[in-house]
Parts: sequence; C-alpha cells; structure tokens
Amino acid sequence: MSSESTVFIVDDDQEVRSAIQLLMESVGLNVETFASAQEYLDQFDQAQQGCLILDVRMAGMSGLELQARLAAEESHPPIVIITGHGDVQMAVKSIQAGAIDFLEKPFNDQALLDCVHRAMEQDASQRGEALKLADIRTRLERLTPREREVLELVIAGQRNKVIAIDLGVSQSTVEAHRAKVMEKMEAATLSDLMRMMLILELH
Repeated sequence: MSSESTVFIVDDDQEVRSAIQLLMESVGLNVETFASAQEYLDQFDQAQQGCLILDVRMAGMSGLELQARLAAEESHPPIVIITGHGDVQMAVKSIQAGAIDFLEKPFNDQALLDCVHRAMEQDASQRGEALKLADIRTRLERLTPREREVLELVIAGQRNKVIAIDLGVSQSTVEAHRAKVMEKMEAATLSDLMRMMLILELH
C-alpha cells in the first residue's frame, strides 16, 4: 500500500465522519473527510490513490449518484458504501455498479477496516495494471508502420520466410525489422512480446 494512499470519507453526518476518521488514523491511514458528495467532486483528481467510503443518503447528491458520476471517469478510487437506511436493492445496485462492499450502520470497526484494506489493495493492483498498459502502448508507438506489420505477423505465428513473401521483402530485411521490434518493445523473448500483446488485447 502506497504511503500516498488516502481514505476519502464522504458523509453528511459529522459524528460518523469523525468516528471513521479516528478509526482509520488509529491504524496509520491518511484520511480526508467531506460533508457532501459535491464537496468531494469539487476536489476530485483521477490520480488520487486510496479508497472512498461513501454514505448512501445525503442532502443534495446521494452516494449512489456520486458513484455513477465517478463511473464516468477514466479512473477513481474503489468505493465502500455505508448507510443507515440500507436495503437489499441498494446493496445490489451499489455492488453491481462496482462498489467493493456495502456496510449497514452501525457496522463493526474491523469489518470496515477489512473492506478498506481490500479496496486499497484493489486500487494498487489496478494502478499497477494501468501503468503497465501505458508502458506497453508507449513502446508500441516507437514502431514504424512496417515494424508494426512484422510484429502482427510474428504474433500470428508466421515464420520469417513466410513474412518476407507476404511483405515482398527479403528474409534478411524481415530479420532486421524483427530485431528492431524486439529492441523497441524491450522484449527479451518471443513469449515476452506475445504476453505484452495479450495484455493489450485484454484491454
């Protein structure tokens, strides 16, 4: 868990905010609190690391409405939903929309801490994947159009001799392009290269 990770608490009940803040700080977590969904949105930054503890029923924008707004962003901290007025439909809706968990007030302190730690781990994992993906895309942009063609044929399992015929070039030219592809993609082996392309396909 990054030292920059923060637990963002959004609840219009000051006593609840203070209680959760004390609980999180008691285990060494960074905390920021907000009295409304709009207050959180006003300072929202996609680069924020951590998780969001979000009350469902608040004056103005509800927790579920904030969750829907954040879902439209490229990335946002994982969400733990809390409520004093919970019902099964709300629980299902928030989980289907991507919440990590749903806790009804009053909740067990350890249960909330467990949810927060799961959310923090998911956030770190997702950010790690995003960085890996961005790195692969950056490497791919280094390739010339011809090197991209060679890459696609190599990934398709074509041998150099067949690629040379397909592209109307000599086998030695294909070998030179292939070496450049490996170098620019920073792939030590063909399996490294294939793994990178698979990651891109999955996203």
